[in-house]
Amino acid sequence: MQPTATVLVYSDDAGTREQVRLAAGRRPAADVPAVEYLECATLPAVLAALEERRIDVCVLDGETAPAGGMGVCRQLKDEVYRCPPVLLLMGRAQDAWLATWSRADAAVTHPLDPAVFADALAGLLRGKRAVEV
Repeated sequence: MQPTATVLVYSDDAGTREQVRLAAGRRPAADVPAVEYLECATLPAVLAALEERRIDVCVLDGETAPAGGMGVCRQLKDEVYRCPPVLLLMGRAQDAWLATWSRADAAVTHPLDPAVFADALAGLLRGKRAVEV
């Protein structure tokens, strides 16, 4: 059986979570493992998932309320031991400086371009795998 990677998707919008799943599909690139998605709509759910499960990459929606993905990213980087890489979804390209402030490992803009998103996610999965070897 092939190993799978777990991708946590945080957004209060079910449509955004669905876009993430559809944009990357089950395998964002041929050289990375198949992906299993874990959807979270609240910050407590994200924190519980990170404590209870092995998460390979977090995808955080910067537009989520009340706890936006940028603030959540910074909190995770400060508080979670061996925090998984974070891919941040931004509303505008001009918010790239906020992605830097949040310490996200990668960022893409809404609406999601499937090729750009899949490439960014695959890059983080490759980097995660390289660190573990």
